[in-house]
Amino acid sequence: MDTVYALASAQGKAGVAVVRVSGPQAFAACLEMCGDVPPPRRAVLRVLRDQRGERLDQALVLTFAARESFTGEETVEFQLHGSLAVVAAVLDRLGEISGLRVAQPGEFTRRALENGRLDLARVEGLADLIDAETEAQRKQALRVFSGVLGKKCELWRGKLIRAVALLEATIDFADEDVPVDVSPEVTALVQEVAVALEREIAGSRVAERIRSGFEVAIIGAPNVGKSTLLNSLAGREAAITSEHAGTTRDVIEVRMDLGGVPVTMLDTAGLRETVDAVESIGIARAISRAEQADLRVFLVEAGDLPGFAPRDEDIVLRAKADLLGDVEGAVSGKTGVGVSELVERIRLVLSARVAGAGIATRARHREAMERGLAALRAVLAVLPQGEAVAEIAAEELRAAIRALDSLVGRIDVETVLDEIFASFCLGK
Repeated sequence: MDTVYALASAQGKAGVAVVRVSGPQAFAACLEMCGDVPPPRRAVLRVLRDQRGERLDQALVLTFAARESFTGEETVEFQLHGSLAVVAAVLDRLGEISGLRVAQPGEFTRRALENGRLDLARVEGLADLIDAETEAQRKQALRVFSGVLGKKCELWRGKLIRAVALLEATIDFADEDVPVDVSPEVTALVQEVAVALEREIAGSRVAERIRSGFEVAIIGAPNVGKSTLLNSLAGREAAITSEHAGTTRDVIEVRMDLGGVPVTMLDTAGLRETVDAVESIGIARAISRAEQADLRVFLVEAGDLPGFAPRDEDIVLRAKADLLGDVEGAVSGKTGVGVSELVERIRLVLSARVAGAGIATRARHREAMERGLAALRAVLAVLPQGEAVAEIAAEELRAAIRALDSLVGRIDVETVLDEIFASFCLGK
């Protein structure tokens, strides 16, 4: 592989900037930059110099031997003073060294995958960890990055390989008397993995929501205070408010952190009968987004529910608490009455769902597990037919194993690699 380099810390002025070099010429580049190669995994202070011997900066230099670094290659990190000029000078100097080139976005992580330091699920967990905005997202991404999903896959895979081996023995000795009936053990192994996959698939949609954010729709008739409530929750004028009905024509989204849970609040058009073509489109969009949302907050006046009935866990509140004598079960975005209680109710509902989240966080994970589960159900369907269908059962088991292999990146990953690494920044 080429030796690559890039700024591994954030762009812009900072107290410290980290420039990473990885590949077979990394130590040679270190020698050329600072005159020696420090012992691996021990930071030492060195002066970095250009080709003429002039000082570029005084930096901490940290080296990693191959198989001990993040990428699995010889790696050097220069911890510089974080001025734009210093970083630019050091990067220019590295570009003058023969055999080095600038790393592509995500190339360090891609090399970690190709060198067996990470599996594909852990790579995705790292991407999610970098993008994490809330505590729930951080915890979930860290679990995936730590390799929990890969370990589960290895456990499931081991059981399925055992099941295949038992069936293969039956096939190999089809013309002889096999002293032991393997079908009970095969059935038990397949059922055990199938149950585990069902459980993980069930929790995957919540895990996806933690990653992308839950959607909470505020719905109600025109002029009940939906936009005012959204502005109060957001702490800014995110939506236009007016006493005129039909002001909100489209769905307005505001992303926020509610007690560590990522939430996108949706302000929707007021639900009513109208002959206005544009408003009708807004109302149709409001109904569609409300039906798809994870949770709905109904604002009602005089007890009327607009359009459709609340579902379990939906929140129904009386609107315009500032105009009511009794504010029990009411909310006002204008004065803030009941807003804190509403936030807490939303947090409690969504936190309860977070508790049931699985490890699989992406649609790709769920689809791989669903393919594996379908193959296992086919195995369970044919096993009672005896040795005559052992080859069919074995092939379905191999299909299930391939599905799990694709989940962690052993096979069939080229189609998703470019998409995954495109989300990484330069230097990661």
